[in-house]
Amino acid sequence: MKACFKCGAEKPLTEYYKHKGMADGHLNKCKTCTKKDVRHHREDNILRYRAHDRARGYRQSAEYQREYRAKNKEKQRAHSAVAYKLESPESCELCGEETKLHAHHHDYTKPLDVNWLCPACHHQLHAKESLLGGLAGPPFSKGID
Repeated sequence: MKACFKCGAEKPLTEYYKHKGMADGHLNKCKTCTKKDVRHHREDNILRYRAHDRARGYRQSAEYQREYRAKNKEKQRAHSAVAYKLESPESCELCGEETKLHAHHHDYTKPLDVNWLCPACHHQLHAKESLLGGLAGPPFSKGID
């Protein structure tokens, strides 16, 4: 249990976002108060957020897609090869969840050598790789060490 410094309510730790910088590993403001603060901050700065959202949308434009594909031909070939030649299995190789899976390449020079991951595991793997400085590592059998 922990008391929120904003609303004063005492709640279980599951009602607090994780935060490595805090002594107990959780933010000192409950999720409800945090969401309320984020909503108010966005409302108070809506013009800045709208400009940012519009700029992010540029990635969906045909021009951006052409430029990206031209710069990343090897990635594009690998993604196309997977789409045309491989069938996705039923479940994630790490957690076993049955959902739409992503094909994760450890090496784009081997386009058909992929691991099939659920979106959550795929995101977790990329987050781990970015912490390690982009070291992809070899394909795995079970678990993200």
